Amino acid sequence: MTDGETTDRSAAIRQVLLLTLFCNICVSGAKVAYGYFSHSVSITADGYHSMFDGVSNIVGFIGIYFASHPPDEDHPYGHRKIETIFTIFIGVMMSLTCLEIFKQVYHSVKSEPRVTVTAESFLVMVATLGVNIFVTTYEKRRGKQLGSEFLVADAMHTKSDIYVTIGVITGLIFMRLGFARADTVVGALVGILVAKAGIRILRDAADVLADRKQLDPQKIKEIVCGIDNVVDCHRIRTRGTNSNIFIDLHVTVKPELSVADGHEIAHLAEQKIKGAIKAEVDVVVHIEPPGSEAD
Repeated sequence: MTDGETTDRSAAIRQVLLLTLFCNICVSGAKVAYGYFSHSVSITADGYHSMFDGVSNIVGFIGIYFASHPPDEDHPYGHRKIETIFTIFIGVMMSLTCLEIFKQVYHSVKSEPRVTVTAESFLVMVATLGVNIFVTTYEKRRGKQLGSEFLVADAMHTKSDIYVTIGVITGLIFMRLGFARADTVVGALVGILVAKAGIRILRDAADVLADRKQLDPQKIKEIVCGIDNVVDCHRIRTRGTNSNIFIDLHVTVKPELSVADGHEIAHLAEQKIKGAIKAEVDVVVHIEPPGSEAD
């Protein structure tokens, strides 16, 4: 990816974050304000969840700025992992959200229910649900198009907000039917859903930082072994992210080939691998003669 392409990608990601930030501010403001007005733990908790959606957008601006810097002498593999580090921040924020939600649930259990459920309650929740569905769909689609793990993770965060909001609306229905403690129960479920989404984000980001393999070695071996004069392919290692993968492998070739022939095979292997993988790929091929596999 050239410097110009990196800059364009960064600008496109920031544009997505700006739009989602505006939407999240509107959604969280409406939920928190109405939650306090109606004394609803579930609506307030949902509002805090949406508020952290907005905070993660702001964090994204910072992370994408640093991650978009091109490779340099000190960072020859680029700066894309900075985006992963900021992705972890989203998971941490979701953990903090859980603490606030469970705090609200605890206070609700200790006190008498006094939630006011009106037609406005349903109107606020349905309207914000529509905004969340738009944000999740748009951000995930653009995240995949731009190869941004941050946008995809952020969309996951907002997607959990959709389930939370549906749960809150269900709780409002039960409260309207006379089940006063439904608000507390839904609030607790909100906390559990947020915790689950946060753990998943932290786990995926940790896998990237720990250099977990990104591709099946057998798939790469099949691609390379289909090239003429290739005897074997081994020591296949992959790392990086779903959209930015680094691959190195050893290719055994027939001993009578010249250095130029070996170079041509290495170049062909690189091109075939890049053509078969829908991601930004950096491939390093080591050419060796038969009998050196155990070295």
